[in-house]
Amino acid sequence: MHKKFIVGSRGSLLALTQCNQILKELTDKTGAQFHIEIIKTQGDLNTSIPLWQMEGENFFTKELDQALLTKKVDFVVHSYKDLGSKRPEGITIGAITKRYFAQDILLVSKNAMTNWEDKEEFLVGTSSPRRCANIEHHLNKFLPFNNARVKTSPLRGNVNTRIEKLIEGQYDAIVLALAGLERLANNEESKKVLDKLLENLDYMVLPQSYFPSSASQGALALECLERNEEILDLLKNVHHNNTSEEVKRERKIFNEFGGGCHLSVGINVRKTELGFMNFIEGTFEEKRINNSVFEGLDEVHVEFPLFIGLPKDKSEIRSDVIYDELLIKHPCDSPHKLESSNLFVSSSYCFDYILKNYKDQSLWAAGAKTMMGLAKLGYWVNGSSDSFGEDELLHLRNSALLKIMNKQIDSPWNVLTHKSSKTVLGKIIDCYDRKIDVVSTEFEKSLNKTASFFWTSAKQYQVYTDKYPFIKERKHYCGLGKTFKALKEEGVNVKPIFNLNLILKGNQNANTDRNV
Repeated sequence: MHKKFIVGSRGSLLALTQCNQILKELTDKTGAQFHIEIIKTQGDLNTSIPLWQMEGENFFTKELDQALLTKKVDFVVHSYKDLGSKRPEGITIGAITKRYFAQDILLVSKNAMTNWEDKEEFLVGTSSPRRCANIEHHLNKFLPFNNARVKTSPLRGNVNTRIEKLIEGQYDAIVLALAGLERLANNEESKKVLDKLLENLDYMVLPQSYFPSSASQGALALECLERNEEILDLLKNVHHNNTSEEVKRERKIFNEFGGGCHLSVGINVRKTELGFMNFIEGTFEEKRINNSVFEGLDEVHVEFPLFIGLPKDKSEIRSDVIYDELLIKHPCDSPHKLESSNLFVSSSYCFDYILKNYKDQSLWAAGAKTMMGLAKLGYWVNGSSDSFGEDELLHLRNSALLKIMNKQIDSPWNVLTHKSSKTVLGKIIDCYDRKIDVVSTEFEKSLNKTASFFWTSAKQYQVYTDKYPFIKERKHYCGLGKTFKALKEEGVNVKPIFNLNLILKGNQNANTDRNV
């Protein structure tokens, strides 16, 4: 007969749900049995004021720490983001579990979505200084009424209480951690409660590139006594290396900022095949912070003049930057009709098609800028791949929570792009053509003098190098996605750039430098 272990947990529905899910995984893998000891914490008992205004620290962990140190429990299950920077002597993390969704999600009352054009103020419920800083700074760009003033207002309580306050009309929207809602949606009992609570709400999955989550959000930390080898061996069965690498980097950056629940900076790290993508955004010492960089890429020293394979940016006119005038994208009338309730919009070149054919479908975008472009046209966008590619959308449409809010989300989507594209999401709706245009002699002379080329597609590289073979001998750059993969497969000596805007602003090492 297997030994029964005693596990400490807070008593909220979310805390017990995530604890039970981890214990089931442990039981399935080891056969061990468990009993949950519910422990009330200061943070659970005092929900009248924001955490950052309360005196002291470790509001959700102190009582659990004491139970562990006195051996009242064998190990405890925490939301990792609740752990302070300094942990008690003798306690260690035995496992960091796999996180599936680190993003924040904006829940909005459908009543608040009527008469967008009349909105002068949009009230968002949250007590997180990080969320307040980034929501008030960025959210209006993602709303279909860009002139509305976004204002935040304190919101505490468990998940159910927060959603109920939204339903009651105390807020236009609230912000919650997607991971917590996802765990509730995967529990049969709590899913029934969510089904009813979310019935008249819509949502927006906030892109990490503008609204990075709190350090270690979405991950669970299982703590035990550091000399308890039996428990340490047990917990190894649910440890996830990639998540551990990500959140340890997040916590390191968090500590560099001084840590604490008063910190107004979001920090998210994503491990990719090329390295670690860091999103760091917020307010620190009364200054805006945006230190998003990529760890693991080579330093880039881009020589100018620089060709950028995009249409001329009127807001960024530089004499040493040349924009694409050869491969032009033209909107076209697609013979295909919309058959799906979910649309993925790959670029702004698809906007003409949207304006003519949109009929209240769920909208998703390739990146945050496309989200903002659709918002300017008056559309509500549910989320984006945030430039991570279609795998990110496949991941999101498997979300148990989003399936509650959008019953058709896991059916094939319509993908609005050009006809030569490939997709795993569903059916292509060809919204624009790519045509080779006639260029001026002056443009060709500029290309001759250009030292570096930033490509936006493998097709663009092919068209230019076929017409101007000398370009092959120049330096080549592109983003981190499928263009990089395609060019590498073709044998092109290309280097990826994480943030082209930083290059244009003079940061020659934009892939690696971070100034905190």
